[in-house]
Amino acid sequence: MGHRDIRLTVAEARTIYDVAAIDRAMEETAGNRNEALASLYDKMKQRGGERFLIRPTHADMVDDLYESCPNFDEVIDDIKKHLALSVAGNEPTHFTPILLLGEPGIGKTHFARELANRLGTGHEFVSMSSLTAGWVLSGASAQWNNAKPGKVAHTLVHGDFANPIVVLDEIDKAGGDSRYDPYGALYSLLENDTARAFKDEFVDIDIDASHILWVTTANDERGIPEPILNRMNVYEVPRPDHDASLRIARSLYSDSVSEHDWGFPPEPDDSVLERLASLPPRDMKKRLLAAFGTAKLAGRNWLETSDFEQARSGRSRKIGF
Repeated sequence: MGHRDIRLTVAEARTIYDVAAIDRAMEETAGNRNEALASLYDKMKQRGGERFLIRPTHADMVDDLYESCPNFDEVIDDIKKHLALSVAGNEPTHFTPILLLGEPGIGKTHFARELANRLGTGHEFVSMSSLTAGWVLSGASAQWNNAKPGKVAHTLVHGDFANPIVVLDEIDKAGGDSRYDPYGALYSLLENDTARAFKDEFVDIDIDASHILWVTTANDERGIPEPILNRMNVYEVPRPDHDASLRIARSLYSDSVSEHDWGFPPEPDDSVLERLASLPPRDMKKRLLAAFGTAKLAGRNWLETSDFEQARSGRSRKIGF
């Protein structure tokens, strides 16, 4: 078990779609049957329309992120305010959609994943750099060949939670065919009132997506439409300074040692910590894991700075004909 204190969350059931609406939709499409859609409707009926809506029990359930993600202090401060209000009102976990803005490699995606783990609501990760059309979020009409539901409906239908975190990574890099706006679905999904009756093009029944917790990341806000920016709290995340990098490195080392029975000491040497802290946050974990392996191959139960030099990650390269 890790070193973190356990903070339990409380769940209540919330209806996110009407099963009777599925019956009506099945009757309407009976003459033009789409097997994939019929299978999804059957799945939705079997599971029912209720999902868990998570309520926090403590505002400090994200406090350890101050240590593991110290350059996100401002974001954590604001999330704690929302959690405090949720606790005071015995209400579901909720916060204004977030945009984490900053240069590559400073830990934005890592923070989003860690936040989802702390809140216990489950999460869906969407790489917006590969998003070429809005239907990836909102689905494509069942009349099209190979159509399927979008990420939002898929997450809510197949998941267990009504308020999962949906991480839209590199939202500034969404692109593709200009006929299909990749941001189109977000105009309604990021607004609470319209998200209550979100209609996926494939599923074609109202789904309550208003409880989704949105976290987005970007390197540059200039490519993001102004109406989308206005719907989010924008945080400019700085590169971690030396002290912050040391805290991140110490946290990663401590987590790795506590989660595995590898025999390494609970604290690294100062020189090892400094070497780990000198790496970009996005590289720390993979280089640390490789360094642990290097030490074991050398027959040691402790790390040395040289382990990081030997643990350089290789790049994928085509070999052959």
